[in-house]
This record gives sequence, structure tokens and C-alpha cells, in this order.
Amino acid sequence: MGRASAQPVRACLAGEDLDWLGGRSVCVALDLCTVVRIGAPDPDAPGRIPVQPWAGQIWDFLRTRLPGLDAAPPATWACGRAPLAGGLSSSTALILGLFEAFAAQWVDAATLVRWAYEFEFAIFNGGGMDHLAIALGGVTLLRGRAEGLPAQAGHVAFPAEWVVLVVDSGTSKDTRDHIRFVRDQVAARDPGLARYVRTADAAGDAVWRAIGRRDLAALADGIETAHTVMRDCQRMSTPRLERIRALAWEMARVRLKVTGAGGGGALVGVCARADAGPVARVLDERFAAEVPGARTLVVEAAAPRHGVASGKAGEYS
Repeated sequence: MGRASAQPVRACLAGEDLDWLGGRSVCVALDLCTVVRIGAPDPDAPGRIPVQPWAGQIWDFLRTRLPGLDAAPPATWACGRAPLAGGLSSSTALILGLFEAFAAQWVDAATLVRWAYEFEFAIFNGGGMDHLAIALGGVTLLRGRAEGLPAQAGHVAFPAEWVVLVVDSGTSKDTRDHIRFVRDQVAARDPGLARYVRTADAAGDAVWRAIGRRDLAALADGIETAHTVMRDCQRMSTPRLERIRALAWEMARVRLKVTGAGGGGALVGVCARADAGPVARVLDERFAAEVPGARTLVVEAAAPRHGVASGKAGEYS
């Protein structure tokens, strides 16, 4: 029995929903790990998060595939560093962590990722961007498809001279009806959705190329395009998020976008490592005055991990 698992979360820099609509999306894994442990919980551990109902449901899922498991899962607990309900896929990190802690000694990493995707798809009917981005670490370029995990089109380390800014808006991501709304758009052949897919796909390509060139200005432009189409075509923003974005641009010339499908949650951007501390301080001083509850986290990207594949990987193109 695996005893522990540590999984990063992910920020989507462009291409929400394209993992199942079709198109290119770019994600970076973030070193804000969710840690799952088997055994008695540590009452003093910071960031404790509930593992139920996921632990019981995942155990039942595994029992249909791994004969000989006990009727009930072992005692399990978890803690995390990411803002909860922020659009950073902390729930998928928890689910992947539970799969790994429960079954890694019997099942290879690629199968665990596929099973985690199948488990979540049966509940939420969404895509597999989060599972691959978290499992792979680093920066991933994914090409979406209607069924199954997206294809891995590129996988590299995040540039060492940059860091990710995560702005916790102080509001929770609302995804209750999002996937149903988008699937209704698909069924209706909504032209607004078609515009979103075209523009978000192009933004994903621009973001990926900018990372390859180490071009921070071009990356900011791609992130801005990705957010604008999320807001204007798919209504994935709020007045509070727009005010935070405006302040970040006014005070520090940083472009931020909402991360994750649905409304609300966290915003993400990228800045030079050397500038990150001063930028965060300036932003938080202004946020305290104008958007109380918002805060800026300077976050390292998680290193790439290997052993998981869902299609051919490539370099920048």
C-alpha cells in the first residue's frame, strides 16, 4: 500500500474547456502541493482538507479493478497549500493523490492518471487537462479531443527566470452549471462558442510559442487574449476579478487571467523572478485598500515529471 502522495496544482494559461472541445491549451503545474497520507492524521498539520467523499468513492472504483482490496479504505488524511475553490484544480490534485496513495504499488503512473480521469468524467463530464497537467508537471501543451485524455503535444520545464503570480481573489470558483452550459452550446452550434474556441486555441498557440522564446511581453499578450475571450464569449469573469486585473496592470504592468473554467476564483500571471517580490508587495498594498481579501502569492512552477503519456510529445513548434 502506498503511504503518501504529493501532487501539484495547475494554472491554465490559455484554453479552458479546449481539452474536450478540441484545441490547444497550455498549463503550468504549481508547487502548491496537495499531500495525501495513509495513517492517523496529524492534528497540527496546516491546510488540512477533507478527503471524503472522494476516498470512499475512489476505493470503491479501485475494488472493481484490483481484486483483493479490503471492503473499506484505510484511514487517510490530506493537506494542501493552494487556495481552495480557486480554479487551480486542487480537487483533481486530491483525487490523483488518493489514487496514487491507494494503488501506486500495483498500477503504473499512466494507468492511475487514466483511471483518475475516468473517475472524474463519470461525475462531472469534463475533460482531462487537469489530470495530465498535474501528473506531468512543468508546462504542458495539450490538444483536446471529445473523448479521453487530451493528447500531449509538448512538455517542458517552466523558464527558471520567471515565476507565477497567483492572486487569490477571496471568492470561490463557481462551476456548478458550467459544463452543462457549454455542452448545451455545443448542441445548439452556438456561434459564440465557436468564436471562443478559435480565439482560445490561437491564444494557446501564442502562449506556448512565447514560453519557447522566453518572451515575457508576448506571453502577457497571449494571457490577455485568453482572458478576454473567456470573459466576453463565455462570461467567465466577475466585476471583482476585473477590478483586480485593472489594478495589477495599473500598478505593476502585469497581465492576469482567470484560471479554470467557470466564474470567480483565482487569477494567474507570470513575471520576472527578480521583480516578483516588489510586484507582490505593491499589489497587496493596493488590494488591501480597494479589494479587501485579495492577496498575491509568488509561486514556483513544479518540475517536469516523466512516465505519463497520452499521445506524442513535441518541442516548441
